[in-house]
Amino acid sequence: MIKSMTGFGRCEVAENSRKFTVEIKSVNHRYLDVNIKMPKALNFFESAIRSELKNYISRGKVDVFVSYEDFSEKVSSVRYNRETAQEYLKFMRQMGEELGLEEDIRVSVLARFPEVFTMEEAAVDEEELWKELRRAVAGAAEMFVDSRIAEGGNLQEDLLAKLQNMRELVDFVTERSPRIVTEYRRRLEDRVRELLADAAVDEGRLLTEVTIFADKVCVDEEIVRLRSHIDTTAAALQEGGSIGRKLDFIAQEMNREANTILSKASDLEISNCAIELKTEIEKVREQIQNIE
Repeated sequence: MIKSMTGFGRCEVAENSRKFTVEIKSVNHRYLDVNIKMPKALNFFESAIRSELKNYISRGKVDVFVSYEDFSEKVSSVRYNRETAQEYLKFMRQMGEELGLEEDIRVSVLARFPEVFTMEEAAVDEEELWKELRRAVAGAAEMFVDSRIAEGGNLQEDLLAKLQNMRELVDFVTERSPRIVTEYRRRLEDRVRELLADAAVDEGRLLTEVTIFADKVCVDEEIVRLRSHIDTTAAALQEGGSIGRKLDFIAQEMNREANTILSKASDLEISNCAIELKTEIEKVREQIQNIE
């Protein structure tokens, strides 16, 4: 099976008064590029999330969105910093003595100073937290891969149809090419006889001209290589796996062979066929860009 580089997956895990939601989506990219957006409280899991995703994804520009909700009663707690309060009190009394001011320090005043009271996040079990988050990441990744496989099946069907069309075009060039030389020889003979009237035609010279022409328009090697590239692409599509880069290279080679056939073509029908071949190859290459 082959996979598209376009996909989407979502998973929600809710337990222990916590809920994780993970969404994954991707588009085409030459390499694997993962961008993760999640709450700051989970930032220390970023490396672990990236490692987990590598088990499922090898190519594509991947965006991962993680949301986290904690419904437990002790999400945070208030902490009284005794030492800080004592420092404030000591310096306030000292200031009163130095400036001759009446001491009127109240608890309500002291409590307003920075860091006397602070909010602390409740301690969490990171191992347990990662276990739940990993389930959400894996669930979203599995759905994501399934969507890629489904789209990959559509790509495979479309590409195999295009390859078959290319085979038919190559068959036409194969059948038409020898007839070009025959037609050229006939036209050349007719032209020579017309010019020389009743004079004898130099068969040797005629054969030489036809041989030179045949060598110039011969596309046998290009046809053989093009057929081989088509068959290799079809086999790779049937075999599956991460074949996008390999197929992209083969498509470039197919385009090169089609260009050579077009440049050698001295026949309108073969020229039109080569142009159609190039068009089909470009369509194939565009689709290949979507394969992982």
